[in-house]
Amino acid sequence: MKAAAKFLIMAIYVLYAVSAHADGLEQFNAFIRSTHAAKGEFIQHQTKLVNGKTQATNQSSGTFMFARPGKFIWFYQKPYEQLLQSDGKKLYMYDKDLNQVTMKPLEGVLSSSPAAILFGGNDLEKNFVVKDIGKKEDMDFLQATPKDKDSTFLSISIGMKKGTPQKMELRDNFNKTTVILFQNLEKNPAQLTKNKDKNFVDPFQFTVPVGADIFNS
Repeated sequence: MKAAAKFLIMAIYVLYAVSAHADGLEQFNAFIRSTHAAKGEFIQHQTKLVNGKTQATNQSSGTFMFARPGKFIWFYQKPYEQLLQSDGKKLYMYDKDLNQVTMKPLEGVLSSSPAAILFGGNDLEKNFVVKDIGKKEDMDFLQATPKDKDSTFLSISIGMKKGTPQKMELRDNFNKTTVILFQNLEKNPAQLTKNKDKNFVDPFQFTVPVGADIFNS
């Protein structure tokens, strides 16, 4: 698996407010109550200090969609195609270049990872200590610190603006920060929330590509 996808496995609830002036946590909780599914685009990069200035490295981008609890598609389009997908029970990781699928049970993958914040249920405080950390870059930020001492991450910060997530910052145990910027987020889109009649096709059901090697993890 490519490095960016490996990050999202360890790294893969966010967000709507009653007031544009609500703090980050209030906006976050309102979003959770009102948003059962969403789709949008993302840009992901890491940051490092070069001559005292912060620079972005390892940039990737793509699209995502989710339906709580636990169903999601996170699709890297650039610089190479790679797919992370969950049907709510299993996590599938597809590397197009290798034509290889790795499968693992979803249980235990989410828990205290950033994935639980994005795609989990309404029990954030079960696995995280959550607090507001103020305003910066014209966004209201909250911070989630994993209760699990063995978590890969030290902290996860979410920037909210007008009730929607704009940014996520993930600081790991090596003091490296991965930044995810959300764009064109659409809440409760029809194809993810309409009644599941006999013609409904669940977009989160994974289909193994023709000829792909399959591995269980």
